[in-house]
Amino acid sequence: MSSKIFTPVNQVRFTNVAVIRLKKGGKRFEIACYKNKILEYRKQITTDLGEILQSRIIFTNMSKGVVAKKGELQKAFRTTDEDVIIKEILDRGETQVSGEERKDQLDSLFRDIATIVTEKCVHPDTGRPLTVGLVQKAMKEIGYSVNPSRNAKVQALEVIKLLIAKEDFPIARAQMLLKLSIPMPEATTAREKLTPLLTTVQSEVVAPDNDKLDMVVQIDPSNYRAVDQIVRKEGKGVLELLTASVREEGDEKLGETD
Repeated sequence: MSSKIFTPVNQVRFTNVAVIRLKKGGKRFEIACYKNKILEYRKQITTDLGEILQSRIIFTNMSKGVVAKKGELQKAFRTTDEDVIIKEILDRGETQVSGEERKDQLDSLFRDIATIVTEKCVHPDTGRPLTVGLVQKAMKEIGYSVNPSRNAKVQALEVIKLLIAKEDFPIARAQMLLKLSIPMPEATTAREKLTPLLTTVQSEVVAPDNDKLDMVVQIDPSNYRAVDQIVRKEGKGVLELLTASVREEGDEKLGETD
C-alpha cells in the first residue's frame, strides 16, 4: 500500500497516513490516521480524535476515495454517529501497512527481541554480555520468525529457551543478585529450602544478637518466585534485588560482529 492515498471524492491527498480498517456487517470501513498517533491512542496517551485523525471521513475504500454511505454505517454499526463509529474502528480495526513498512517493522522487532536477549543473558564461560549481532545471527540460524502481534519481551524469553536448547550456542541466563534477611528461628528452615535454588552464596552472616540471617546470593531468574515465596511468606523475611543481571565487568563483548 502506498504511503500516499488520493481521494478523488474530495480532492484530499493524505500523507504519512496509517489506514485503520474494520470489517463489519459484510463491509469494510476505513479511516485515515497519523501513523505516530495510533500507538499513543491505543496506550491511552492521546484520546483527542482531532490529533489522531487526518480526516473524519469514513471510507469503504480509501484508495479509490469511496465514502461510506449513512445507510451502510447504520446497518453495520446501528448508528450514524461518526465519533462512535470512528472510536470502534480505532479500537477494533487493523492497521494496514505497505510491504516495505511491514518489513521495516519486522526487522525492528527482530532487533528489539535480540536486544532484550542480550540484556538477560551472558556467555556461560566468561559471564560477559553477548552482542545483538551475534544473537540475531543465531536467531536466523534456528529459523525464528517474529510475530508482530506478540510482545517483544515474551518472544525474547522464547528465543532464550530455543538458543539454550540449541546447545552449540554459548548462552546462559544472567544471574540475579539478591540480599536476603530472614529472622530467627524461621531462618533455619528457610535456609534448607533455599539451598537447591541458589546458584552462588556470596556471603552468609548471622547477626551478633542471633536474631536474623543475612545472605547475599545469586540465583537463576527462573527461581525468583520460589525464593521470594520462601523468604517473604514462609520465612517472614525481606528480599532485596541488588542486580537484575550479573555480568563480568569489561568493555569487550563476546562476538563483536555488529
